[in-house]
Amino acid sequence: MPLKHIPKVILLLETSRAFGRGLLRGIARYSKLHGPWSFYREARSLKSSIPHLSNWHANGIIMRNSIISRQLMELKLPTIMVLHEASRLDNTLPVVITDGHGIVELACEHLLGKGLQHFAYCGFDEFLWSEERKQLFERKMKEAGYGVHIYKRPRRKRTISWEDEQSSMQAWIAQLPKPIGVMTCNDDRGQHVLEACKLAGFRVPEDVAVIGVDNDALLCDLSDPPLTSVALNTESAGYYMAELLSRLMNGEPMQGQEICVQATHVVVRQSTDMLAVDDVNVATAVRYIRENAKKKLRVDDVVFQTSLARRSLEERFRKIIHRSIQEEIRRVRTDLISKMLIETTMTISEITSIFNFTDVEHISRYFKKEKGIGPREYRKINRRF
Repeated sequence: MPLKHIPKVILLLETSRAFGRGLLRGIARYSKLHGPWSFYREARSLKSSIPHLSNWHANGIIMRNSIISRQLMELKLPTIMVLHEASRLDNTLPVVITDGHGIVELACEHLLGKGLQHFAYCGFDEFLWSEERKQLFERKMKEAGYGVHIYKRPRRKRTISWEDEQSSMQAWIAQLPKPIGVMTCNDDRGQHVLEACKLAGFRVPEDVAVIGVDNDALLCDLSDPPLTSVALNTESAGYYMAELLSRLMNGEPMQGQEICVQATHVVVRQSTDMLAVDDVNVATAVRYIRENAKKKLRVDDVVFQTSLARRSLEERFRKIIHRSIQEEIRRVRTDLISKMLIETTMTISEITSIFNFTDVEHISRYFKKEKGIGPREYRKINRRF
């Protein structure tokens, strides 16, 4: 392909976090398969880039909203904005949004499944996306019959650093009822909570179970203990962003198109590796389901592990775990299948055999009933390249 026909794309996405890196990997994948594209990336202050970007004669832009968003839009190029805030600069501007509802749904489901009775949220007050997750978390827990303790950052005239904030967070954690499950707005905040717990002398996860968002593997594994996190399909979203930009650069009008970064599953690490259930029979049943999830489990198999009749165990299960025994079996099995679809290259036929389904149609019906889509479509939407 002659050099003059290679599209030039301005990429202004951060690389310091898993979210931005995932988007960039998806974009790179599209470029390799359907390009090549020529990319401009700026490591310096974005404000200093405006004169150079104007002279680079780019064909399209993918960017986070920043201090130079309006100036970049004045270039009148096909543009996709990765939104950090709720508002758009222009209703016709294609955007990438994050599915806050899906993120909170998975986080709540995970914490409730631990048998916890107390919950809290810790975010960044100044960011709208964090406030949205807080409100959704409060609403979801209220529907389940629980209140939520909210962390409020200290009010100061100057910008508060993490070092300045540590004592405030430690005091907040100290006054929370225990054991408690804490959702944080992202993995950075999750690491902050874990550090505050350590300094305040509280055990994780026995006293405080913590779940973050983004599944930044490096950050989660560096945390002490390693941080459980909600994973997002950023690589797939990045691929579809590039696909949309290609169409825009080929003449498709900008009409407010949306690409949604979706939550895929919870990556469980030590920070929530616990079960806060005082009822011995319910705890035994839950552990049995999790340890035998690849088998073709029946409710009677679970009941047999306890000293209770089926009706009694069902009643206690619904009260403590907020699901029936059968619903918990389906949830745990489907979550494991989801993880295999995303994180492995095993065929659906191979996964079918591992989970003891009769055939691919059987596992497809089972999976679709829980997730709303079949395993092939789920893998296509959420796959890692």
